Amino acid sequence: MNKHFKVFMSILTVIALSLAFVGCGNKGNNKNESNNQSKSNEKKSVELTVWSHLTEEEVVDLDKVAQAWAEETGNKVKVIHDKGDFQAYLQAANSSKGPDIMFGLAHDNLGTFNQAKLLAEVPEGVITDDIQQSALDAVMFDNKAYALPIGMESIALFYNKDLVDAVPETIEELIKVGQEKGFMFDANNLYFNFPIIAGNGGYVFGKDDHGNLTAGDLGLGEAATPGYEMLQDFVGKYGLMPKDITGDIAKGKFTNGEIAFYVSGSWDVAGFEEAGLNFGISKMPQIKGKVAPTFLGVQVAFVSPKSDKQDAAWDFAKYVSEKSFFNRLPVRKSHLEDIKDNEILSGFAEQATYGIPMPNIPEMQSVWPMNDSFGMLTRGEMSPEDFAKQVESDIKEAIELQNAE
Repeated sequence: MNKHFKVFMSILTVIALSLAFVGCGNKGNNKNESNNQSKSNEKKSVELTVWSHLTEEEVVDLDKVAQAWAEETGNKVKVIHDKGDFQAYLQAANSSKGPDIMFGLAHDNLGTFNQAKLLAEVPEGVITDDIQQSALDAVMFDNKAYALPIGMESIALFYNKDLVDAVPETIEELIKVGQEKGFMFDANNLYFNFPIIAGNGGYVFGKDDHGNLTAGDLGLGEAATPGYEMLQDFVGKYGLMPKDITGDIAKGKFTNGEIAFYVSGSWDVAGFEEAGLNFGISKMPQIKGKVAPTFLGVQVAFVSPKSDKQDAAWDFAKYVSEKSFFNRLPVRKSHLEDIKDNEILSGFAEQATYGIPMPNIPEMQSVWPMNDSFGMLTRGEMSPEDFAKQVESDIKEAIELQNAE
C-alpha cells in the first residue's frame, strides 16, 4: 500500500467519524426538542374548587359526577356544600379564596352578582340548542349568557284522581268544578298567584330596547287589575277559598282529600305520597286562550371572572349539565326523554314550558313585600283598582330606596 493511499484513507476515516458524531449530535438535539415540544403540548392538570347551593343529597350526587369528570380529564375537583350568602361570596371572591364555580344557585340571584361583576360571560360552545329557551332566558344580560342552566322548577296544578275524572282546560271550567269539588291555593302569595295575574295581562317588569328587564316598566299596577279582580272573586264571588286562606290551609285540605284541585310545586309530592293520596299533576288551565304561565326557578352554574382556570371550569359545568339535572326538572330537551314515564315529573315539565323566569334583576327584592298586602285584596277590603294603585306606589317607593342605598 503506497504512502498516498494511506494518507487518503486516514482523511476518509476522520471525515466519517466527524459525520458520525455530527449525526449523533443531531439525533440527540431532535430528541430533546421533541420531548420539550411534547411537554409544552401537554395540558396542565388543574384543581377546581366548586361551591354548591344544592341540597345535601344533590351535592353528594354532584361530587360523584365531578369525580368522573376529573378522572376523564386528569384534573381534580373539590366540591363544597356552601350555605353562605352573597356578602360571604363577595368577600371570598375578592380575597382570592372564592370558588372557581358556583353551582346550583337560583337564577333570580344573578342580578346582584352581575351588578358586582362576579359573573364571567359564558364562552362559545358551552350553550347549545339542546337547552330550552325558557331556561336560557333566566341567565341573560344584554343578550349575553352569564351562567349555564342546570335544572329548573315550576308550580303546576295538582288534582285528586278520586274526586275528578278529568282536569278542566280553562279557568272558567276550573272555577265551576272547583265550586263543587274544591279548589284552593296560596292566593295571597305572588309566587303562587302569578299565573292568575299574568294570565290576565299583568307582569312584573318589562324590557328595555336591549332586551334587559327594567324596573322602570312595572306591570303590577294597572296592567294587573284584571288579575287582582279574579283573585278577589275566587274568595268573594265564587266562595272557593276562605278570606284567611294560606298555603298551609290549602295543602291540608288537599292532603285530607277535601278538595280536588291545588296549586303548588314538587316539594309537596313526597308528603302527598306518604298520605296515600291518589293524585296527578297537570299544566295550569287556560286563561284567555293561553295556558296560564307560572314563575320558573332555574338552578344555574356560573364561573368566577377572577378564576385563572375558566376554560376547565366551563368544561366541567357543561359536562355536569349534560350528565344530570339532579332532583330538578331538566333544562335540556334531550333529558325530557328520561322522565316521559314519570307522570309527576312530566306534568311539572309540561307546565315549565309555559314558564316565565322570575326576574333576575336586584329590584325584584322590592317586589316580594307586596305579599303582605294581598290579604286586603282577597278579604275585599280594597277594590282591585285601588289595590293596583297602592301596589305600584309601594313597589316604586321601595325600589327608589333600594337603589339609593
